[in-house]
Amino acid sequence: MLADGGKAAALLYLAAIVQAAVLNGASFLGGTPDLLLVTLAAVALLRGAIFGAVGGFCAGLVLDVATLQTLGLSSLLLTLAGYWIGRYGETTGRDRAHAPLLAVAVITILYAVAALAVRFVLGEYTDGSIVGDSVFPGVLLNALLAVPVFALGRRLFRAPDRVEGSAPVRLLG
Repeated sequence: MLADGGKAAALLYLAAIVQAAVLNGASFLGGTPDLLLVTLAAVALLRGAIFGAVGGFCAGLVLDVATLQTLGLSSLLLTLAGYWIGRYGETTGRDRAHAPLLAVAVITILYAVAALAVRFVLGEYTDGSIVGDSVFPGVLLNALLAVPVFALGRRLFRAPDRVEGSAPVRLLG
């Protein structure tokens, strides 16, 4: 478990630095790929809600310091994103083929909406139409990034062992 924490920290740190140095200014097809969000989704989906929340906070702090943005904004949003993706992975099943793409698509949209809302509450000017126009290309770019990032994540993090005598979650209805 300690080795997984070190691997997750190194992977998220590398993703935050690449995001801040290379991808923040890049625009493809009208959107910006978010390598850090996709990497966080991979870690949280494969390791759980606690790994996701802690990893999201630390990676967001690195991103805020590297880009000189409002300190704590990315940390807050990535903490929430990591926790909810981790909960999705714990309750629905990590082994489903659609789980990574669905998690990345949903969290990309929710992250953009939450960032707009938090910036509005803080009194920062943000043009909402720009966010709306760039969300769907961002979803497409993040979904394309999700395939290799999740493949790497599956190689780095083996599935957590089941507790002896525990049964998988079954949905009623």
